[in-house]
Amino acid sequence: MSLPENGTAWPPRSVAPLYADIKLDDAWYSGDRKKLTTVYRHASEHRHDGRRRLWGRHRPPGQREHRLHIPLAGEIAQTSADLLFADTPVITVGDTATQDRLDTLLDAGGVPELLLTAAETAAALSGVFLRVTWDRDAAPDRPLLTAVHPDQAVPEWHFGIMKAVTFWRALSSTTATVWRHLERHERGRILHGLYEGTDDQLGRRVPLTEHPDTAALTDSLGAEGDAIETGIDLLTAVYVPNIGPNRRHRGAPWGRSDLQGVHDLLDALDETWTSWLRDIRLARARLIVPDGYLRDRGPGRGASFDADQEVWQTLNIPPTEQGAGITLSQFAIRVEEHRATAETIVRQATTAAGYSPASIGLDGDGAAVTATEIAARDHRSMVTRGKKARYWRRAIADILHALLAVDAAQFGSRVTPERPTVDIGDGVAEDPGSTAQTLALLTQAQALSTDTKVRILRPDWDDQAVAEEVARIHAETGQAAPDPVGAFPLAQ
Repeated sequence: MSLPENGTAWPPRSVAPLYADIKLDDAWYSGDRKKLTTVYRHASEHRHDGRRRLWGRHRPPGQREHRLHIPLAGEIAQTSADLLFADTPVITVGDTATQDRLDTLLDAGGVPELLLTAAETAAALSGVFLRVTWDRDAAPDRPLLTAVHPDQAVPEWHFGIMKAVTFWRALSSTTATVWRHLERHERGRILHGLYEGTDDQLGRRVPLTEHPDTAALTDSLGAEGDAIETGIDLLTAVYVPNIGPNRRHRGAPWGRSDLQGVHDLLDALDETWTSWLRDIRLARARLIVPDGYLRDRGPGRGASFDADQEVWQTLNIPPTEQGAGITLSQFAIRVEEHRATAETIVRQATTAAGYSPASIGLDGDGAAVTATEIAARDHRSMVTRGKKARYWRRAIADILHALLAVDAAQFGSRVTPERPTVDIGDGVAEDPGSTAQTLALLTQAQALSTDTKVRILRPDWDDQAVAEEVARIHAETGQAAPDPVGAFPLAQ
């Protein structure tokens, strides 16, 4: 396979429906009111739905913007990322030298932070791509691991397995011409192409030297003129679906956004808060006074009412005339009705996204709770986290295997590339007091060895560290003394 032909429609028809969904999810995730208005008012795929939406309604010219947006979508995506990677995953390989090099690559490349960011992107936009590449000017001694958003990729699948993927980006331009850089990852090589086209057409392919952002790539190209050999028999990119299946595109290998099917609730939440703020705006105290209370400021200068004036001249108003006095106008604010409605919508939206309401701050009074109580309260969130962790565990292992292989092939590191083991953990830190109480009860029942107790307390320790700690405990407690009975052999 090769890069697309000249004149290809862009984005390709194979990914256009997904891009349209991502555009809507991105508008909610970004929290940008202009994006929401654009999607519902102008985007053809959502225009029929926009008329009944809060953000699709036309605002009369000159009227102030009173609509309020609550960024619940972004909070849901952040919660997903925090549940997965708030604690750094433990990544290990068998060879000591390879482990040391892998630790260096993970730390220097900021991989833990990258995973946290990528997980939030995946939750909002249905998935994310992880890519291995290198830039000897930016990082002269190591390869790079980067994340690519799903609306900047065109993958190719075979029986649900990604065989190749083309990443693309729009480059800067001072004219109406749209410049696109395409980067196609295949097994063993990476192809680069520069295209000059329009908003919906890829246009014609031109030399990489035609644009300053791609000119430097020509020094790395091989004999074919458009490809860089990776030196490894692995694909240097992986796709991480957020969660499956994608209900809007049944049978497709794409992941499902946490926001899929939640847009109605997000719109209703904004509608509720907008109504609440309207009540507050209308409830501001206003005084209604007769014309006689207004003081003329002169020709063309109108009249005014001084609310601080204490003494007024006698006005020629019959004392029995209705409405002759000052009237206070102040409407009630329906606080509880709006609060209950908003909370109900938030609960339903959070549950529909796959999380417990407690995960985003509901049902909590700020009191300290144990890990067991957290697990019970956040059961739905923990189930969703467990599902997502399966996708991430496999993808991280695959891409780090490729990272080690590229490091050996391109940078000459003397390591044995192997597929690492990835432990994302259970997402709940056990309370030390609860752990100590459990160990004490099991010890009292003589149902636990010292070795097992150390492993429960220090799950991140290796066998040697555990053995040394057990020996110290036995020495301090006197359990290391030899058994006098064992000094005499049993009679045969």
